Amino acid sequence: MRRLSALNLVALAIGLAFLYLPIAVLVIYSFNASRLVTVWGGWSLRWYGELLRDAAMLDAAAVSLRIAFISASAATVLGTLAALALTRERFAGKLLFAGMIYAPLVMPEVITGLSLLLLFVAVDIDRGFWTIAIAHTTLTMCFVAVIVQSRLVTFDRSLEEAAMDLGCTQLRTFLTVTLPLIWPAVASGWMLDDLVIASFVSGPGATTLPMRIYSEVRLGVKPEINAVCTIMIAVVAAGLVIASLLTKRSAARQERAAALGARL
Repeated sequence: MRRLSALNLVALAIGLAFLYLPIAVLVIYSFNASRLVTVWGGWSLRWYGELLRDAAMLDAAAVSLRIAFISASAATVLGTLAALALTRERFAGKLLFAGMIYAPLVMPEVITGLSLLLLFVAVDIDRGFWTIAIAHTTLTMCFVAVIVQSRLVTFDRSLEEAAMDLGCTQLRTFLTVTLPLIWPAVASGWMLDDLVIASFVSGPGATTLPMRIYSEVRLGVKPEINAVCTIMIAVVAAGLVIASLLTKRSAARQERAAALGARL
C-alpha cells in the first residue's frame, strides 16, 4: 500500500480545511452566548431556544418539510420510472428523452426558474405552495433519474431472471428483487430544496426555509441563523449515515444472492 507523501498530506489537509473548516466554525458559533456572531462569549444553548420562539422561521421550516415530502416522493417515483425506461427499454426518441432528462442538470437554474414562472403565468396558476412543489419535482426528478440509472447500469440482471424462473411476475420481481437492491440509490435522491427555483415560483404564504434564511442574511447574520444551519447540517449528516448503512446492507444482500445463485 502506497504511503502518502508530505506534499499529498498537506494538499489533503488544505482541501479538507477549505471544505469543512467554515462548517465547523458555524457549528461552534451556534453555541456562542454572545449576540455578536464574530465575538465569542462562552458556550450556551441560548440561540436554539430563540430559534424555537421564532415563528417566521418555524413556519418556513414547516413549509419546506411539506414541500420536500410531496415533491421528493413524486420525483422519486417519476425519476425511478425514467431510469428504468432509459436502461431497460428500447423506443423511438430515447436519445431525445435522455437529453430532456439531463438538460435541467446543466441548465442555469435562473433559466429553469424563469421558464417555470412564465408557464405558471401563462396557464394562470396562482403562485404558492403547489407551484413550488411542482417546480421542485421537475428539478429533482432529473437527479433521481441519473442516480438510479447509474445503479441500474451495474445491476446484475441474472437475479431478476432467477426470480422469474422461479415463478415471479415482472411486478413482483421488481418489488422483491430490483427495488430492494437499488433502494439506496432511490433514497439518496429523495430530498432537495432549491433557493433559486423557489424564489421564482413562490407566492404569499409559501416561503421556504432557504428563502427565509437568505432574506435574514441579507440584513445581517443573526445567531439564530447559525443555530438553524447547524440543525440542517445534523439532519444531512444523519441522512448520509443512514444512506451509507443502506448501501452496505444492499451490497451484502446482493453478494449473498450472487453466492446462492452460483451454488444453484
